[in-house]
Amino acid sequence: MLPDTAKPPRPDATLRALRRTDLPDLELARDVARLVRALGGRALLVGGCVRDALLGRPCHDFDLEIHGVPANVLERELSARWPLDQVGASFGVLKVKHAALDLSLPRLENRLGAGHRDFAVATDPNLSPEEAAERRDFTVNAVMADPLTLETIDPKGGVGDLARGVLRQVSEKFAEDPLRVLRAMQFLARLPFLEAAPELVATCAGMTQEALPRERLAGEWEKLLLDGEKPSRGLEFLRACAWLSFYPELAALPGCPQDPVYHPEGDVWAHTLLALDAAVGLRRGDAEDDLALTLSALCHDLGKPAVTARGADDGRWHAYGHEVESVPRARSFVLRLWNREKLVQLVGRLVESHMRPISLALSGAGEKAYRKLAVQAGRPDLLADLVECDIRATTPPGGDPSAQPSLKLVRAFREKCAALAIEKAPPQPLVRGRDLVALGFRPGPAFGPVLKACYEAQLSGEIRDAASATAFLGALDLSALDRATPTAANARSSAAQG
Repeated sequence: MLPDTAKPPRPDATLRALRRTDLPDLELARDVARLVRALGGRALLVGGCVRDALLGRPCHDFDLEIHGVPANVLERELSARWPLDQVGASFGVLKVKHAALDLSLPRLENRLGAGHRDFAVATDPNLSPEEAAERRDFTVNAVMADPLTLETIDPKGGVGDLARGVLRQVSEKFAEDPLRVLRAMQFLARLPFLEAAPELVATCAGMTQEALPRERLAGEWEKLLLDGEKPSRGLEFLRACAWLSFYPELAALPGCPQDPVYHPEGDVWAHTLLALDAAVGLRRGDAEDDLALTLSALCHDLGKPAVTARGADDGRWHAYGHEVESVPRARSFVLRLWNREKLVQLVGRLVESHMRPISLALSGAGEKAYRKLAVQAGRPDLLADLVECDIRATTPPGGDPSAQPSLKLVRAFREKCAALAIEKAPPQPLVRGRDLVALGFRPGPAFGPVLKACYEAQLSGEIRDAASATAFLGALDLSALDRATPTAANARSSAAQG
């Protein structure tokens, strides 16, 4: 049954969204369709553009499936009129350069082995639209439309499933490609009015991701995290079909208790889902930042199952040190999907720091504490976003997340970081190795302790500009440094000028 907050829209069989569309790429699709018709075939819009048009959503990417024209004839005639990109040609797909238009012939996929790579792809232009629909994943993606007449062809009942809010597999061939489980995950997040059909859950429960390449897994997770309207729907689906077992860091969260006074929302799993959904409203449109934030929201409490215990004095649930315990688990989860050390490092720093902003704001901490936290977290702005997600996720069922009083503390943290000019990054060192070179010292290992002392002085506010940097260096014992020239001492006044 659909949640009350996720009623499905009424699909519009007249495809009003396409009728209102005057995008150049749709006009190009119509031009291609006219050419295909002149060659004795038929071109049909397929997949997401048709589904979104039925839902009244804007369409920006178009896929045309070409029926009745041999591949060599199609490529020859198309290339005579438009520049083509051969990327994807081995899978029967041609792309028109500089356009959001993909062209394909109906495909036959013959399973060769256990992995997603193990497919022999063959095309058959003589397949009917109804036969071609058999290879698609979900019925809502198997609806086709003629771009010239906007007639719909719906051999699998996808329009009705949209109306009922059901995500249903097209056929038993769904099980041939286990990546489709994660496609279902991100579809349920991107179209949260859909509910997975029981037979889809059962089919997915019998599949495994073990032979799937990491980059393909990451692609589906990125759609969940970057495009999902309600990512929690996708994660609940993974839990329902037992795919959390492939992500043990997440599998440990359901049932991990929390103190109901501070966490009326429920266990750590419920809290994590709410935090991840809260991150949707804080996305910036920058893929790198948004991925770091959403992953941090997903991973920020992964350490709680390892440290949660009842207090000996009060009998309440505590998870002391969970932010530290969460870091290696966050690293493990991210590396399972992305081979990106910079992303791993940023997520880990945000996760480890997520308890600190509220503490600083409550205690009225000084500038040094804020600067040191900026160094620890790397991105104070993303850290503030993560803390806001964490706070919004502690709302009682039916409550208003925006009414949480602790959000005022997050605003205070943001304002303090802005006043110190550290909202996007920690302060840049005012004293660098080149400044010591300018003083006449030869670079070497002894530079490290001196530069560290200077940066600590900068974080505390003792060094604020070139003049205070020069004064600080003048008071330091620099005898451990090697002088490059006998007159180097006379160059001391040039410190911090570079």
